[in-house]
Amino acid sequence: MDLTNPTQIKDLLERHSFHFSKTFGQNFLITARIPEKIAEGAEIDESTTVLEIGPGIGCLTRCLAARAKKVVTVEIDDRLLPILQETLGDLSNVQVVHGDILKTDLNALLGNEEKLAVCANLPYNITTPILVYLLESGLSFESITVMVQKEVAQRFCAERGSKDYGAITLFLNYYTKPKMLFSVGAGNFLPKPRVDSAVLRLQAIQPPVDTPPEDLFRLIRAAFSMRRKTLQNTLASAGISKERTAAALEALNLPATTRGEELGLAEYAALARELDKTEQ
Repeated sequence: MDLTNPTQIKDLLERHSFHFSKTFGQNFLITARIPEKIAEGAEIDESTTVLEIGPGIGCLTRCLAARAKKVVTVEIDDRLLPILQETLGDLSNVQVVHGDILKTDLNALLGNEEKLAVCANLPYNITTPILVYLLESGLSFESITVMVQKEVAQRFCAERGSKDYGAITLFLNYYTKPKMLFSVGAGNFLPKPRVDSAVLRLQAIQPPVDTPPEDLFRLIRAAFSMRRKTLQNTLASAGISKERTAAALEALNLPATTRGEELGLAEYAALARELDKTEQ
């Protein structure tokens, strides 16, 4: 069965009385080269255990299984389970788990695996929560390769000072090196979504700063709480006086008019240290 052939997909879904759910953001790929390109871009090998989220009917799963040691795929929609049994049942290295990825104990599921990666076509309405959950899980994923909404991918890969640059950009750059691999037009899906997509690869790195992430990102979230306003104003709304912020900026030789989007991780780490000094 060709899991990217629209006619065969419709026949498969009709046999199982399946109807698409907007709640789960279900859009299935109908271009065979795309799941192959995603799996290739993930750069996995026969020693890798891959976590997939939201397998749909399993077209990407099969591409991953052909390359990986094992694929553990988590699907929230129980209506897809019998379909996945039909489309993936012949693969001995695929484990289908029924559950909500955001409520799944990833350490219990994958903690014994030596080499881990993530590869998935993520539900677009919860892309950011999933990535945060994965990166804060404590598991050592070598890479995370995901298809997301194109505008979201642009935010993830944004350059400092650009309109797309934000707290999530800095969060991803703390744990990974993001790279956009290729775009995927809306016409490659059934049903056709209203937006284009892009495939993003997040290569794991050692955090480039040693500031505890909870302290660092509390500051960063506050800094981006009111875009285009100065740090003195945005941090004041989070309970840090303008005087403290002004003193910290001066100590770092930064202008009093500095805005959140003008700083990178190193500058935020330094700012956190200076603010900590004035609190004591």
